[in-house]
Amino acid sequence: MLELTAGRRRWLLFVNIVAVSLVVATMSALYTSLPDIAVDIGATQAELTWIVDSYTLSLAALVLIAGALGDRFGRRSTLIAGLALFTVATALPLWLDSPLWVILLRAVAGVGAAFVMPSTLSLLTASFPQERRGTAVGTWAGFAGVGGIIGLLGSGLMLEVATWKSIFAVYAVIGLLVLLAALTIGESVASRVGRPDIAGAVFSALAVGGVVFGLIEGAHTSFGEPLVVVALIAAAASLIAFIAVELRATDPLLDVRYFRRRGFTTGSVSVGMQFLTIFGFFLLIVQYLQLVKDYDPLSASIALAPMVLPVMIFSLLSPRITAVVGLRVVSVVGVGAIAAGMIFLSRLAVDSGYWDILWPMLIASVGLGLSTAPATSAIVSDISVDEQGLAAAVNDAMREIGAAIGIAISGSILAGRYAADIVPVLPSVPEPGRQAVESSFAGAVEFGAVAGPAAQPIVDAAAEIFASGISDALLALGLVAAGAAVLLLFVAPGRGYVPHGGTPAVSEDESVSAPQA
Repeated sequence: MLELTAGRRRWLLFVNIVAVSLVVATMSALYTSLPDIAVDIGATQAELTWIVDSYTLSLAALVLIAGALGDRFGRRSTLIAGLALFTVATALPLWLDSPLWVILLRAVAGVGAAFVMPSTLSLLTASFPQERRGTAVGTWAGFAGVGGIIGLLGSGLMLEVATWKSIFAVYAVIGLLVLLAALTIGESVASRVGRPDIAGAVFSALAVGGVVFGLIEGAHTSFGEPLVVVALIAAAASLIAFIAVELRATDPLLDVRYFRRRGFTTGSVSVGMQFLTIFGFFLLIVQYLQLVKDYDPLSASIALAPMVLPVMIFSLLSPRITAVVGLRVVSVVGVGAIAAGMIFLSRLAVDSGYWDILWPMLIASVGLGLSTAPATSAIVSDISVDEQGLAAAVNDAMREIGAAIGIAISGSILAGRYAADIVPVLPSVPEPGRQAVESSFAGAVEFGAVAGPAAQPIVDAAAEIFASGISDALLALGLVAAGAAVLLLFVAPGRGYVPHGGTPAVSEDESVSAPQA
């Protein structure tokens, strides 16, 4: 463990929570700007999808490899390399702004983020003593949990005063500042480093990348598309090969036997479910607010801002709560609260008010805050100090895979419901506007703006269908989360669980002061 003074630990915590907030916020920062991007650079709907999702794909596919490289070559070094790559790739779309260039550069930024995320967490777990580690991890998890909201709110503010390119400019500047700050922190390297597991690295990238690509592409096209089917089959075959290789490797990239450890498995399931639900929710609620309720980007972002406070408060309190009631209780109650929030939100309709969104959203936010830090702590506590980069990478990989699955579930249900139920409406639509109304509710809104008051009944019918699709998707998210809560009831360890390291996963004799620059 790194021996640091209290002041150096606070500075380390500050640098790492800003870094993780930056790369998570970037996942959602472009949600509200896609209409502007489409008009400005002529991007198609498919290109807009991959402008957002190429970042997530790269991050998810490479985060395990990046975590292992951090353990081998230094967590600070991989953090700096990742920030440098992220910053350059985020700045270049200011000049290289064709759809293809933006997609490629977002993918490169995702590679940089893959090196940043596990480095931030592993530096903390390797640097903080056991009695202070819970609060450090809780702070990190809280900022990682609200990063998506920060991204939405920040982009909404920027779009009020500037163009979509300002999002790239601001994130590049922040990336550069964090990079300079990272140069001031100490290095952390595993004391034992084995042989590189090249086969494991290849199969892990193919397995995670294949499933994320297949889910994202399938949600926006069809899960019967040949490319989607091939990607998912390749992912399944790669996963089987990865397990076989890791069971036989002398120094595996990820020893799959770790999943026999109840804390490790509990944390992995919980973290994946948190991001599955929350990012599926973001995808749905932003469209609901902007298209159904006619919010502008900033107003939609501000509407989600109340989530931040309960997530941060309960992320800081949850290590102490876990120490009293155990990992099983906080995991089941936390994920269960997220499920309840989504199920209550599934009652949204065209005429619902903001209060109908706010109170279920706050319930889900409390659940997210309650469960996120204990889940992360359970993963890293069940892995040795020498593999903290890998433990952090597992935590991050589960987040990204969960987000991809949540987006796929939400997107496919919404698109399928709209496509099926809009068919009876189409005969009443004039031929010039029929394709727009059939393709999406956004197209129906645009048709209504052009056609005038005579088209309002058509737009109203499309709105009812669209809102019903959002309701169905939210209910599906809630039911999946509820199923996970039931699973955790049987899998998660109770009070007194001793993780692999031989010390309780959470011990809070002392608290960590607020991070300071």
